[in-house]
Amino acid sequence: MPLLVNGARVDLARSTGDMIRAHPHLEEKAKLLRSQPAQIVEPKGLLYVQQREFAVTTPKDGSVSILGSDDATTCHIVVLRHTGSGATCLTHCDGSDTEAEVSLIMSSVKSFSSSTGCGRLEVHLVGGFNDDRQLSQKLTNQLLRAFDLQPEDVHLVTFCVTELNDREEQDIHFPIIYGIAVNVKTAEIFPATFPVKGPDEDLRSAHTLTGAPLTNIYDAKTEQLRIGPYFWGPFPHVDFWLEQDDAQILQNLSTSPLAEPPHFVSHIRSTLTFLKEHPFPSRSLFPDRKPRIYKKNEEGLWEQVCSDKI
Repeated sequence: MPLLVNGARVDLARSTGDMIRAHPHLEEKAKLLRSQPAQIVEPKGLLYVQQREFAVTTPKDGSVSILGSDDATTCHIVVLRHTGSGATCLTHCDGSDTEAEVSLIMSSVKSFSSSTGCGRLEVHLVGGFNDDRQLSQKLTNQLLRAFDLQPEDVHLVTFCVTELNDREEQDIHFPIIYGIAVNVKTAEIFPATFPVKGPDEDLRSAHTLTGAPLTNIYDAKTEQLRIGPYFWGPFPHVDFWLEQDDAQILQNLSTSPLAEPPHFVSHIRSTLTFLKEHPFPSRSLFPDRKPRIYKKNEEGLWEQVCSDKI
């Protein structure tokens, strides 16, 4: 059961450019999305998804109304939604294990949609640009192929990736859209930035930097954000990296040094510092082997709850 555009199977043998020429409405939709200014999404009602994380919920969720992620350069942000149940998943893919990741998010959305008689699965892909190493193009192709391999029909609705998300300035290429959000209640998708990326931003980034697989961070049934338990060993050469200047960190720890947002280096330094402070999270962060659990309070903000109260 293939990946479809307007009811016709996507021809994966075609280049992305040829595919767009065959389906001009996808280019028009990408143009419309690119033309929108990025909205600043405040923390109230937001569930922020970091790289190699995913979250799924439904319009019935009383705590979360917006799923979002940003800071994607060569990465792609994927929104998968079932039109019948309204179950919506957002993930931030970096190409680490795309086929397994797509299977995981498909299962997560289907688990909320199995009793829904009508509706279809729709996918929205945003991110990447014409980077020198063609990592964006590689990830675009991986995602298209992975969705085409699924046993269910998946309808490609938004395709704003790689060359469709590229701008050039003084011979340097940049993404146009770095982040998006989806309103779970209305299904609206829009460019977005997020002043607050927590809770546990450094802990979650450390989990990714140490090679974590794609991780589900949210339980929609209990409306709880669950972080961990995560385990890693001492990060190799952490002191060496913390001694490097900004240019060295940017050059060596980014897939696209010229296109990163301004806070990239400070974010990496903060994550490395966290890894230095917690070489064995099993001792310092998760001695009881239980996740750190958060629920939204009356103000719509995440508040940590004790696991014995659950």
